[in-house]
Amino acid sequence: MTESILVVEDEEKIARLLQIELECEGYRVFIAGSGHQALEIYQAQQPDLLLLDVMLPGFSGIELLRRIRVNDALTPVLMLTAKSSVEDKVSGLDLGANDYITKPFQIEELLARVRAALRLASTRNIEETGNRLKADDLELNETTREVVRAGRTIDLTPREFDLLVFLLKNKRQVLNREQIMTAVWGYDYYGDTNVVDVYIRYVRKKLTRGDQSELIHTVRGIGYVLKDSP
Repeated sequence: MTESILVVEDEEKIARLLQIELECEGYRVFIAGSGHQALEIYQAQQPDLLLLDVMLPGFSGIELLRRIRVNDALTPVLMLTAKSSVEDKVSGLDLGANDYITKPFQIEELLARVRAALRLASTRNIEETGNRLKADDLELNETTREVVRAGRTIDLTPREFDLLVFLLKNKRQVLNREQIMTAVWGYDYYGDTNVVDVYIRYVRKKLTRGDQSELIHTVRGIGYVLKDSP
């Protein structure tokens, strides 16, 4: 899968240069020129890494980092700072930035730092997210039983939680009602399989708000599938 990078930079020439260089390296690149735009793209696209300038219109890169780290401690963030701005570097690192690069920078060094951050994140994901399940902007933690979508905490009953876990663990697989029933309700449950439809409806309603995309899809004549938005 192609790794994606969100470049948050209000200087168009720098943003364009970074986009060209990163795309030549094989990354998928999103560009944002303000704090508000960057937050929207981050929530919609869930990039694998952020290159984040400190000085931005709307709200600063430091504020954007603070908002991201409320619910996401894993996505690597590399701060782009002015050469003399020690305060920005300290603030960024204290809020959870993984590294910083001072302007002006050599593109070879920046690319090397991006590669290193993504390698480290991949290792951490194996170590730290074995109990985390994700789809699009939805994240579920099996250990803490927390469910969050786009920064919004979702309260589920124990049965709804177990149902969502099973769907996430089998993401992109079409599951029939009997499979879901056995996995979530157990082998010794002899009730009507229509209960699956009822609970699917409950979970769908809780996961989807406003214009958020639907994650759980009905496959006519078979059952259900949970998959990322196209």
